[in-house]
Amino acid sequence: MGRKKYSKELKARIALDSIKGQKTIAELASEYGVHANQISLWKKQLLDAAPAAFSNGKDKDAEKKEVERDHLYKKVGQLQIEVDWLKKKTGYLG
Repeated sequence: MGRKKYSKELKARIALDSIKGQKTIAELASEYGVHANQISLWKKQLLDAAPAAFSNGKDKDAEKKEVERDHLYKKVGQLQIEVDWLKKKTGYLG
């Protein structure tokens, strides 16, 4: 028997029901046929990810730009080493 796979919509619905507190985790587990520990994990994941839902996307853009900048600095360093090596090999004295 393989692992059960749950859709992200179902996980979100179960986690939200858990956060609401109208039913206990044990009741939700029996209602949806999911283990109580799994519901607790999904609830924690939802609460951890909630602040990101209210970000305006600038954090992602800043991180993307930083990765690109690091890549470019690495490339510039590599090219500078190659230029120095070529100058040395050709006997350039300037």
